[in-house]
Amino acid sequence: MSGLLWTACAPAPAPLPAHPVAPGQGITVEAQRTPQMTGGQAAPQGGAFAYAGGLWLTSPDTSRLHGLSDLKVWPDGRLLAMGDEGDLLEARLTLDAQGAPSSVTDARLTGIVGEDGRTLTSRGKAWADAEGIAELANGDRLVSLEEHDRILVYPHAGGPPRLAPSPDVVYPFNLGMEALADYPAAGPDAYIVGGEASGEFFVCHLAGGCAKDRTVALPPEFGLTAVAPLSGGRLAYLLRAYDPVRGARVLLRIDDAAGLRLGEWRFERPATVDNFEGLAAVPKADGRIRFYILSDDNFSSAQRTLLLAFDWTPPPGR
Repeated sequence: MSGLLWTACAPAPAPLPAHPVAPGQGITVEAQRTPQMTGGQAAPQGGAFAYAGGLWLTSPDTSRLHGLSDLKVWPDGRLLAMGDEGDLLEARLTLDAQGAPSSVTDARLTGIVGEDGRTLTSRGKAWADAEGIAELANGDRLVSLEEHDRILVYPHAGGPPRLAPSPDVVYPFNLGMEALADYPAAGPDAYIVGGEASGEFFVCHLAGGCAKDRTVALPPEFGLTAVAPLSGGRLAYLLRAYDPVRGARVLLRIDDAAGLRLGEWRFERPATVDNFEGLAAVPKADGRIRFYILSDDNFSSAQRTLLLAFDWTPPPGR
């Protein structure tokens, strides 16, 4: 969940489906294509951005395919998404002949557990507010949580999670470690963590601690929701703002290793937009970067779980 006041003005959540599935059981994900984005978008700055298609994701099988707050996608289509009530979605994203997202298959939904072996949700929402997910090269997974701010590491070999190093920062309530990603440029056990309200980033190591790395300047009213490392030390950020009059506004930004701006695309209504919190980056063979962004619908019938794709062509030499 973000620091937005979105839920305060949204209608009550839709009724639960009659037959929710058990955690971890395979589920059907229905993917309805979203229209081409038109209007409401500022001219992209730096390189060339192109909308590559999108999906509205729902499931007839479960009441839990909601609140997805972070996203990772691999070149082979493997997909991970983390929900802000402690649910992990593992699936496969397929593309059509034109490279647009077309379906989500082989989906499983699992309620993740805490150090005591119980599901996070069994301790209440305040203990299950997962906002970021990362996967290291050895398969270990990390999950960042807010309200009770902490990072858990889930060993690839199995067994209960344990606390991982996290920044020595007292975050404002519900404005904690939204941005989380593996950071192989700093080592095989490295990950990068960013705060929603501050834009401060730390590089952490499982075998050590965390050190301040950089601060991303946030435009007024915007908060940081996700980060995706790119080659050459570049970083992509997803920023998001909301108010009841203008609705959601989204900013996709790419900086070089020195923090200089390489590209930026801002869009808002009437473009296809929602409460986007998840970001993934997949390099393409032709040098472009495919970005995926995922929205957290806050379990509200007034919002949608949207997965949108954009292709970015970097400026020459960048």
